[in-house]
Amino acid sequence: MKYLLLVLCGLFSTAFSVQAQSYNEIVEQAMDCVKKDSLVQAEQLFQKALKLEPNNARNALLFSNLGTVQKRLGKTEEAIESYTLALNIIPYSTTMLLNRAALYLEKNLTQKAYLDYCNVIDLLPKNKEARLFRAYIYMQRREYKEARVDYNVVLEQDVKNKTARIGIVMLDEKEGRFQSAMDAMNRLVTDFPKDAAILKMRANMEWEHGQLDAALYDLDEVLKLDDQDAMSYLMKGDIYLEQKKKDDAREAYEKAIDLGISRAELMEKLKQCK
Repeated sequence: MKYLLLVLCGLFSTAFSVQAQSYNEIVEQAMDCVKKDSLVQAEQLFQKALKLEPNNARNALLFSNLGTVQKRLGKTEEAIESYTLALNIIPYSTTMLLNRAALYLEKNLTQKAYLDYCNVIDLLPKNKEARLFRAYIYMQRREYKEARVDYNVVLEQDVKNKTARIGIVMLDEKEGRFQSAMDAMNRLVTDFPKDAAILKMRANMEWEHGQLDAALYDLDEVLKLDDQDAMSYLMKGDIYLEQKKKDDAREAYEKAIDLGISRAELMEKLKQCK
């Protein structure tokens, strides 16, 4: 009887070893597929490993990896579910919280994203990603005081942070501090002179506040950096039209049309150029 028990124990031990090895092999294969960008196969292998050993301590990482693969495959809802299952095992993983929050934002589930970013900040008060995205959510909610706090926390660590500085400019604009906003915008242009997006942002601010020639100058600088920027030509057309420079406006609109703007969309503006 003793011998029989020993044999049975040996069989169970061998079976467990084979199963564990099988789990590890599947995970390794899945990771190799990720490296080779074979994402569909990687997804299937991660799911296979999870089914094989649903209580394995490594499954939090597997769910996280599965979520990342599904995100890359465009399976946003499945990715959210995978990250949630990972967080059920390791609820204080800031990486997983950030990954899930980003997907919530993609799905316009703003409140859920907000809660994830708050949880990250509770764990890591100076986390830049969480602060910047929470500030963005506050901006959407018109909670400007709270947004400013988050941007300032980022700037305390990284005084040159472009995103936070742009956020402060937008806050100053929304709160009627035009001169402060423009001063900050000018410093941004000085620090990032080849950034077309910043130049366009300043041009738009100048246009909104009646500084039309300055706006046109900035748009010309944008077009020196990217002469295929249809929106800059469209903005130029609108500004010329406001200045009653109809020929210049029509020329700018025609260039915008050449670069992909629909003629039908600009038909009324073209009529005003006659």
